[in-house]
Amino acid sequence: MPDQTSSIISRVWGMCNPLRDNGVSYGDYLEQLTYLIFLKMADEYSRPPYKRDAGIPAGYRWPDMNALKGAELEEKYKTILETLGEQGGILGQIFKGAVNKISNAAILYRIVQMIDREKWVSMSSDVKGEIYEGLLQKNAEDIKSGAGQYFTPRPLIRAMVACIRPEPMKTVADPCCGSGGFFLAAQSFLADPANYTLEREQKEFLKNETFYGNEIVPATYKTALMNLYLHNIGDIYGNVPVTLGDALLSDPGYRVDYVLTNPPFGKKSSITFTNEEGEQEDEDLVYNRQDFWTTSSNKQLNFVQHINTILKATGKAAVVVPDNVLFEGGAGETVRKKLLETTDLHTILRLPTGIFYKPGVKANVIFFDKRPASAEEQTKEIWIYDFRTNIHFTLKQHPMTDTDLEDFIRCYHPENRRERKETWSPSNPDGRWRKFSADEIKARDKTSLDIFWIKDKSLADLDNLPSPEELADGIIENLQSALKSFEELRAQLN
Repeated sequence: MPDQTSSIISRVWGMCNPLRDNGVSYGDYLEQLTYLIFLKMADEYSRPPYKRDAGIPAGYRWPDMNALKGAELEEKYKTILETLGEQGGILGQIFKGAVNKISNAAILYRIVQMIDREKWVSMSSDVKGEIYEGLLQKNAEDIKSGAGQYFTPRPLIRAMVACIRPEPMKTVADPCCGSGGFFLAAQSFLADPANYTLEREQKEFLKNETFYGNEIVPATYKTALMNLYLHNIGDIYGNVPVTLGDALLSDPGYRVDYVLTNPPFGKKSSITFTNEEGEQEDEDLVYNRQDFWTTSSNKQLNFVQHINTILKATGKAAVVVPDNVLFEGGAGETVRKKLLETTDLHTILRLPTGIFYKPGVKANVIFFDKRPASAEEQTKEIWIYDFRTNIHFTLKQHPMTDTDLEDFIRCYHPENRRERKETWSPSNPDGRWRKFSADEIKARDKTSLDIFWIKDKSLADLDNLPSPEELADGIIENLQSALKSFEELRAQLN
């Protein structure tokens, strides 16, 4: 991230302490920042050389409030939020129910002035992404929950998009889209002249018809809409590309060419209700859908089945899933067998630890292509890239970067998968790229896809132990993962 952008984010985040002293949470501060930055950027886009119609009514724009102070500023900001919440399309959805949560007029003035001093649109080639994603990431790092649970590492998102290689005039869905990271990466890939030279019709399709999303958390839903709007996705008064609600409740009816997604972590879907004693209880949520292969309360297994439903007969998917999807029995085995039978489940990327904001997560990316109905089993072989064994990242001291995933993308060979070559061999047992036949997989207990072969150096070679920090992080992750498992077990016993 450029130093200028990083410095601005630091200044923006420096307002947190006085806000927290006034009872404003990190999430509320981020929400207010996004409203204000949105208004400022919309104003900049309305001026030369852009001259874009932001769709904001006269009298309720940034210049109508940025010079005000005290009670006048508070009242004007309140009126702007209320008025914009009554508009149609994306604009109305973004500001629906918006209220000013910065009750200290002096702090609100300082924030408005800080935002007003910057030329947000012109400070870098992709300022919208850098500033907005930077704020989201900072929020995720600080609260380690909430935003962190839906925040997928951007290098991983970009690698998944690079492997799928979406094409112009085709549709992309994310049924749990969080802040919209997969959409922005897909848009960036499609708009990159190194990949495609888009004609006018293709640009319009990319803006208005490419993306389909769901988000279940209202605040995150608004974040996604704002992020998309500021990246010129969706028409201000046209169809809203993201739907608020639980994607798993029903078949949405649409079919798409690509699904890129990271379903929320946590094995169970549940609903909270109040019992006869007035106490709140959680109840496992089971989705009885005719289009699913099996019934389960396992959220990830349900998402895999939902993704299969919304793909076209020739659609492609890249999905982040936790390890349990690869080895769990019962419904898990049923889903894996159906994937092998009806789709070409061609690639699995085993992810390293230390890349997600929720500790203890061991996850993978599964890549599969849907196939038209056929009596013949569709998966012939599965290629696995072990990016986990002897690899560990931390969020701050040693974060994963785009460079770290370049070897996987090369091995994946997105231009022509038929030209793949293994890096593993009997003479090179530490090769990370290995092929397994479908028959080998089916012969495994429960059709398990949880496969690894590289020797763990931390267990085998005392001279090459990880750093104390890595060891400590690993212990913490394992303990938290174990605690989570015990909590789930206790819940089942109750």
